[in-house]
Amino acid sequence: MSFPLLLKLILLMTTNFRNIHIGKFIQLRVKESKIDLTRICNFMKCTEIEINEMYLQEDLSTSILLRWSKLLEYDFFRLYSQHLILYAPPSASIRESIVSKLPRFRKNIYTREMIDFIMELIEKQEKTKRQITAEYGIPYTTLCKWVAKNNK
Repeated sequence: MSFPLLLKLILLMTTNFRNIHIGKFIQLRVKESKIDLTRICNFMKCTEIEINEMYLQEDLSTSILLRWSKLLEYDFFRLYSQHLILYAPPSASIRESIVSKLPRFRKNIYTREMIDFIMELIEKQEKTKRQITAEYGIPYTTLCKWVAKNNK
């Protein structure tokens, strides 16, 4: 992913990451990729009007989002994963005792982009460490380790 695209995506996320408007992210990636609309229509098997309607959609089906991810070579599902990392409440111990057949993922895996975003909030003094731990559910010790590494 190019650095300018990453910055634009982070700006979009910071404006309202709680409510992801997937159509805007797709449209941004299309502009960055400079893919011809005819190629998009052929790949997506739809018309120009339907493509433009998708840009306006806040939500898309997973099958369509998967096609966009393949065409644009970008994991749009990660936007939702990052949302879960930042905003999902911690799981209760009762629920953990139930054995599930679904794959289990660790919630505390943070991407470099998310760490940089959090560090930028601290550096610009937009939020305190305590505000970040309260709002995003990041453990205070984890945040302190990020700050220590960042200051080296």
